[in-house]
Amino acid sequence: MTQKGINVYSEIGKLKTVLLHRPGDEMANLTPDLLERLLFDDTPDLEVAQKEHDEFAKILQSKGIETLYIENLVADTIKDNKNLRNELLENFLDESDVDPKRRDMLRTYLDKLNDLDMVKKMIAGVTKFEIGITEKEEYPLLVDPMPNILFQRDPFASVGNGATVHRMYTVTRRRETLFVDCVFKNHPRFKDQINLWYTRNESEHLEGGDVMVLSKNTLIIGCTERTTMKAIRKVAKNIFENKNTTFKKVVALDLNTKNRAFMHLDTVFTNVDYDKFIAHPLIFENEKTFKIIEITENGEKEIKESIIDYLSSEVGKPVKIIKCGGDDPIHEAREQWNDGTNVLTINPGEVIAYSRNHITVKLLKEAGVKVHEIPSSELSRGRGGPRCMSMPIIREDI
Repeated sequence: MTQKGINVYSEIGKLKTVLLHRPGDEMANLTPDLLERLLFDDTPDLEVAQKEHDEFAKILQSKGIETLYIENLVADTIKDNKNLRNELLENFLDESDVDPKRRDMLRTYLDKLNDLDMVKKMIAGVTKFEIGITEKEEYPLLVDPMPNILFQRDPFASVGNGATVHRMYTVTRRRETLFVDCVFKNHPRFKDQINLWYTRNESEHLEGGDVMVLSKNTLIIGCTERTTMKAIRKVAKNIFENKNTTFKKVVALDLNTKNRAFMHLDTVFTNVDYDKFIAHPLIFENEKTFKIIEITENGEKEIKESIIDYLSSEVGKPVKIIKCGGDDPIHEAREQWNDGTNVLTINPGEVIAYSRNHITVKLLKEAGVKVHEIPSSELSRGRGGPRCMSMPIIREDI
């Protein structure tokens, strides 16, 4: 029997259901001139990226983990509901910055597709060539692709028995949340089954790579380039106003850096076991400059103890930190850039990691962590690892 709703009260509980997006034509529509605008570092080889992603999904499925795909969920949601399909299409057109003179042409083109193909085409973007525009124009796209939807961690976050649906930091990524918003409000698996702790219509930025569910009591959110302190306070307020919540505190980690390499908390810090975390040295080197702010129903206070001491008290045992890249500054920088900390925990002490991060994988294994390695020559070009590419929907409680 399919479990409805969301149940995520840790980062490490046995993973039962996860949400993914298999790379599609949105990657094929990336050109060198569009990379900066669309937040990619290179033009990936789509066929190789798909094979790598399939290896990722195969490991998940071999462990008995249900793998859902956002494009399929959306198509299933709008199936046999013409009004909902039209609403999604109009919202998509409204937020795609389409030339008003060509909006009707684009709507007609998309509406002729079946449900799944329409969703895939929304994600892939629409070129002027394919819609029959023959005039020579500098910009080749009528609608930009969404290559970053590969990273299902960011548009929303599963938190307890609910979710935070996000206002993304960059305009380029904001349309991504249209899909999960539609699913949560209308799909029978989620409709009326979950609490929404934050919505895409909020004014402050929040992204899922900054959200870490430490336990039933404690939610950690990174205050980074892409998540504001005001957003964190709003999430805390909404959670504490729900009398059925188990969360007693929301902890903001202000990393005090706006470096793209450290765009989210999970680019420098991830929970892999009851007492083990993988971290980039930034966590230690900047301890005197970043802040730990604990928010409860009674207000907020700054925590003066070290992050290691604070986490140890939270998990009830001394915390072990596994250093991304080890002690060599060159390896630290290279492996952090290639998502060395961004592993997906599928069981306590069992993770999926990129095979290219040789030093970090070796250190994880030496610490007693079971590591499943996947290739990533193309997947890594968007700056995101296995954790970024996945959003847990159901985890067993620990």
